[in-house]
Amino acid sequence: MVLPKTEPGHYAFSHEMTVRDYECDMQGIVNNSVYLNYLEHVRHIYLKEHGVDFTEYTRQGINLVVVRAELDYRSPLESGDRFLVCLNMKRESPLRFAFHQEIFRLPDMKQVVHAKITGTAINKRGRPELPEELDRLFFRE
Repeated sequence: MVLPKTEPGHYAFSHEMTVRDYECDMQGIVNNSVYLNYLEHVRHIYLKEHGVDFTEYTRQGINLVVVRAELDYRSPLESGDRFLVCLNMKRESPLRFAFHQEIFRLPDMKQVVHAKITGTAINKRGRPELPEELDRLFFRE
């Protein structure tokens, strides 16, 4: 897929989706909580395509968790709208990473949401520790 050339720049990954009727609230726009689902869905696709398997991690006692979610709502989506969710993944600290994500309405590429989702991995002892496979993602570019 061709990545959008909009601010803040190019993205490592993008995925197109469509708004479903049941995701809209009484005002006829996507409920604000649904955007978190869109963002998470695309993060999961991205990680899976890069060899990060949530099911296998859970079996190993490793849990990937969100520790902070920051969303700026710019413009609403409505039922039937097509949109693109884009992301870049960055190391924030030795134990934290962040997904910088944008949602753009198609075809006009109007920005809908700007988000920063910060996460970590918790090992089977309940301590933060990034698995090697996840750590390697930070060296792709």
